[in-house]
Amino acid sequence: MTDKPCPFCEINLGRAPATFVHEWSDTIAIVPLDPVVDGHTLVIPKTHVTDFADDPDVTGATARRAAQLCREMDLVHANLITSRGVHATQSVTHLHLHLLPRAENDGLALPWYSGKRRSRVQVHVQPDPPHVAEAIHDIRRYGTPPHRPA
Repeated sequence: MTDKPCPFCEINLGRAPATFVHEWSDTIAIVPLDPVVDGHTLVIPKTHVTDFADDPDVTGATARRAAQLCREMDLVHANLITSRGVHATQSVTHLHLHLLPRAENDGLALPWYSGKRRSRVQVHVQPDPPHVAEAIHDIRRYGTPPHRPA
C-alpha cells in the first residue's frame, strides 16, 4: 500500500493545480475535475478531516461556507452532497461537499435510485387501519410520531 498525498491538501498547500471559485480563511471552493453539471463546485476545508463525521465543527463550518457560496451564486435550486466511506461513494478521504446547481431536465439522476431490483410480484396491500392514517398525518404535520396505540 502506498501513501499518496491527499489531493485536496496538495491543492490547499499550492502544490497541485485547481480552478478556484472562492477562498476563505478556513475553506476553499474549486471546480472538480469532472463536473457533473455546470456550476458543480467542491467546498473543501483547509484542515484535513477524513469525512463529515471526523470533526463535526469543521463539517459545520464547511457547510456554512457552502451555504454562503450558494447564496452568492444565487442558486435557487441546488443539492449539497457529501459522503463517508468508499461504499457511500467517497473517492477522496478528505471532507468535501458537492454544491450542485440544479435545473429542470439537467440530466443528473437525483434523487438516487437504490439500484436494487424491484420484484414484479403482485402484492395485495390492505388499507391502513385508521390509527395508522392518523399517525402518518401527525408525523407529516408535527414531525414526530404520536404514541403507539395499545
